Amino acid sequence: MIDIVNQINATHREIGDHAVATGEGRSLLLRRTYDAPIEDVWSACTEPDRISRWLAPIDGDLRPGGTFQLKGNAGGEILRCEEPRLIKVTWVLGEGMVTELEVRLAPGDDGDTVLELEHATPAEILDELVRTYGPGGTIGVGGGWDLTLLGLDLFLRGTEFDPATWEDTAEAKEFATQSCHAWGPVIQAAWGTSDDDIAAAIAFGVQHFAPETTEDP
Repeated sequence: MIDIVNQINATHREIGDHAVATGEGRSLLLRRTYDAPIEDVWSACTEPDRISRWLAPIDGDLRPGGTFQLKGNAGGEILRCEEPRLIKVTWVLGEGMVTELEVRLAPGDDGDTVLELEHATPAEILDELVRTYGPGGTIGVGGGWDLTLLGLDLFLRGTEFDPATWEDTAEAKEFATQSCHAWGPVIQAAWGTSDDDIAAAIAFGVQHFAPETTEDP
């Protein structure tokens, strides 16, 4: 059983500014603490056999300057790898724009690990997408990363699951729904989105993860 309330509350979320290779960037930042030593979290995020057990199978030349491809997901270039504290890659999904993903680890006060995940997009591109289509897509991206960090937590706790199918379970869909609601006020504060527009954006994000959901939980 997933403790959905505690899992939602375990993550800090914010929208910020984070430069990318081409210049100014906008980012989604997630931060949470894992009850595992930094070496274990680093291993789970960098070793192919462990990555495949909570995220997806991964192929490539997994070293700085090399490339990677997650099965059914994004691929890109490995820009930096500083064991056991920092991984930075380009993040390209299909034929989409090149974005950048940075994962930072720091030891906690009680033998645990603080993880920050920051996903940055060129500012002019993201700002134009929000102006044109509204913030619903951003909420969907945030919800997707929430699910990813939940999967890592389950894996580190020893939970066995199939990363290819677990997001289709009722629990995961309920978590994703609550995640969309959690991202709503963060995005509203960042872009000054109206109450009506942010409600529509949350509904859009919920439909992405749980299309059978017809009303707020």
